[in-house]
Amino acid sequence: MSADLVTGVEPPATTEGQAVEAFEPPAFLAAALLIARKDLVVELRTRTALLAALALSVLAIVIFNFAWDPTAVAAIDLAPGLLWVIFTFSGLLGLHRAFGVEQTDRAMDVLLGAPIPRGAIYTGKALGNLAFVLLVQAVSIPAALVVYNLEFARIILPLAGIAVLAAIGLVAVGTLFGAMTTSARASELLLPVLALPFFVPIVMTAAQATARLMAGRPAIESLGWLKLLAAYDLVFAVACAFAYNIIADE
Repeated sequence: MSADLVTGVEPPATTEGQAVEAFEPPAFLAAALLIARKDLVVELRTRTALLAALALSVLAIVIFNFAWDPTAVAAIDLAPGLLWVIFTFSGLLGLHRAFGVEQTDRAMDVLLGAPIPRGAIYTGKALGNLAFVLLVQAVSIPAALVVYNLEFARIILPLAGIAVLAAIGLVAVGTLFGAMTTSARASELLLPVLALPFFVPIVMTAAQATARLMAGRPAIESLGWLKLLAAYDLVFAVACAFAYNIIADE
């Protein structure tokens, strides 16, 4: 017999609308932003992956600067490919971290059991990874331009646009493969092996657009590469979001 029946006190009446409101799950975008915020707060408190990625990118720029022979290869020929190789490998540190933090206390099982769409989990993780990669780029791009004595003011805005589009594509693919490999053995090695082949068209397109900017060509000449990069982003983002729903159900 319940306590309400013993005391003779009736429980407060609950209308159907109030019950629905009490158990209404968060909206898709709200849930995604909440997950992204949680990941960013955890990373800013620990700063393990962020500091490692920043140290890797800056160190690679400095090492290549000392190993580079300016009489053999011009800076404008070396810098575009170097930048995107550095961004790719430093960004992998953050992509692996996104789902790795959920494995310690099996928090991912709780997240998958929450009353939110599975796509919101992928979107939230991707938004957190995007902020991570953009922060690494915000430090690495000016550092590379200064170290290699390249023109800064004229190309920084179009180069930032290229960086954002490339980051979206890298994050869309990397977040999916991060979810696939997080519970596997040697996931740190498995993630690059699976993701790098899909990074090739994104990195190649971004490097081509960057090379034209650094060579002093008008920004309009890079527009075709930017359209191709945006198309890659759209295809990869949609395909990876659908694929994550299948992976999460498995």
